Amino acid sequence: MQNKSLVSITDFTKNDYLKILDTAVGFERNSYQNLLNGKVIATLFFEPSTRTRLSFESAINRLGGRVIGFSDAGTSSISKGETLYDTIRVVSNYAELIVIRHPLEGSARYASEVTAVPVINAGDGANQHPTQTLLDLYSIRKTQGKLTGLNIIMVGDLKYGRTVHSLLMALSEFNASFYFISPDELKMPDEYKLYLNRLGLKYHESRELNGNIKDADIIYMTRVQKERFSDPIEYEKTKNSYVLKEEMLSGTKENLRVMHPLPRVNEIHTDIDSNPKAYYFQQTENGVYVRQAIISLILGLKS
Repeated sequence: MQNKSLVSITDFTKNDYLKILDTAVGFERNSYQNLLNGKVIATLFFEPSTRTRLSFESAINRLGGRVIGFSDAGTSSISKGETLYDTIRVVSNYAELIVIRHPLEGSARYASEVTAVPVINAGDGANQHPTQTLLDLYSIRKTQGKLTGLNIIMVGDLKYGRTVHSLLMALSEFNASFYFISPDELKMPDEYKLYLNRLGLKYHESRELNGNIKDADIIYMTRVQKERFSDPIEYEKTKNSYVLKEEMLSGTKENLRVMHPLPRVNEIHTDIDSNPKAYYFQQTENGVYVRQAIISLILGLKS
């Protein structure tokens, strides 16, 4: 992993995933380690972010590093017409590693190809979000005690949801079974279903949420993303398709955990927040430890 970019979850192997998760356990026990002293990390967020950006910056600060960058492309020279190529080439002179979020699919891969420093993809359009996937794997293993053979239900925006795309590919390494619940307009893209078919993994599709969650180990809720719709009428038709309420968790497995990459809008009712099966806020905490692990392994500060 040393000096290697993380653009897609497939850039790393199953053994790499497990190495990251095991390293993150150590950071959860002690997250304040001065490993990045004297090092600079650039965070370039061309798209809005709260959890991802702040958890990366928290991870860097807890490791004693310095953060440069921007959280609004409008405050950068992009607003003057500077190309992504020029931005990346310039910033790579200032930092040992670049974290980038960009609305265009393929932008993070492009950035990794035009710079000599490692690049971490913090989300590129509807494509991939590999660090979210790794913190999701950490959360799943922590709550289930394993990663293999689990029943995973993915709900909501499965067409544009980069988090579910990355998570599906990672969990396919652990013989998971999937249940996709979405409106027809937001179904899991065929390329991911063909991927599961090639691996011989089971999946089912449904439009109905209630009644399809009794055997789930993980319910992974997602919001309908307004920013991914070019037609506001289509967004209005689908935005309230699924709302998970506490009464719906009655009769589910004791080990069930409800996860969400956040932000939520109204797809998880607040009455679930105090239920022990709700795990989305703990997910965000886990993100700090996992991102500390990723950064330290890529920069060769852990082995």
